[in-house]
Amino acid sequence: MTREVIDHLKSLRHSPVVVAATKYVDHEVMRELFAAGMDHFGENKAQDLLKKKAHLNDLPIHWHFIGHLQTNKVKMIINEIECLHSLDSKRLAQEIQAHRNRPLDCFVEVHISQEVSKYGLHKEDVIPFIENMQNYDKINIIGLMGMASHTFDVSLIRKQFQTLLDLQSTIRSISHISSTCNYLSFGMSNDYHIALEMKATHLRLGSILFRNEE
Repeated sequence: MTREVIDHLKSLRHSPVVVAATKYVDHEVMRELFAAGMDHFGENKAQDLLKKKAHLNDLPIHWHFIGHLQTNKVKMIINEIECLHSLDSKRLAQEIQAHRNRPLDCFVEVHISQEVSKYGLHKEDVIPFIENMQNYDKINIIGLMGMASHTFDVSLIRKQFQTLLDLQSTIRSISHISSTCNYLSFGMSNDYHIALEMKATHLRLGSILFRNEE
């Protein structure tokens, strides 16, 4: 089923970048995923990313960090990834600026859910934050990331994803930052069908890639 899911997503007219969220699988499963067509992998923990990357360094993998990145872990991994999906504070940006050796593609994480446990900037703080990030030459803002509430309420998920779409539209109307918001990272295994309908450009999929049914 993994290959069927991947092939289906790649066949779509609006074909998103599918990032395999591999928090709960080992490097051997990741190697099987690569053979099935996956080459973008996302990790949530710095130590796990380094361990898995060491085992898979013979493969041309695009490495994403998709979890909350603690500032004391930045130096450890920041030059080991191609994309960060969870830029959410000036302090984190300062650490990236200090330790990154070349510009890093970053999504600004926006808090769109009703769950206080999730991270991200409040929507009213996003534009000033992006404007400030123009002072950091090691940070290349490419879009917005958000995580919807874990719920079966489809209308609520749509509303929360729409927050990102509306914010993207506003940013694109501001000339000096319009180019910073070409991409949207939202949609996980439980809500990716909705994310596809709403034109997410990046999906972060975990369990749907590892089970035997959609």
